[in-house]
Amino acid sequence: MRYQSEVKGMGYGCCGTGSYGGRSFLTKEERLAMLKEYKDDLEKEVKGIEERIKELSAK
Repeated sequence: MRYQSEVKGMGYGCCGTGSYGGRSFLTKEERLAMLKEYKDDLEKEVKGIEERIKELSAK
């Protein structure tokens, strides 16, 4: 999850402590790529949640 610290600075991601070691100013293309990566990870998380719900419902 390379994007996590950068995305947190844009109001996304999870809370946490630690220092931010990334660049201060990212290009529009870099921000867009990170947001797309973040969206993909969220979609995978939703799929995993849906699978788990099905597993638990079947029991």
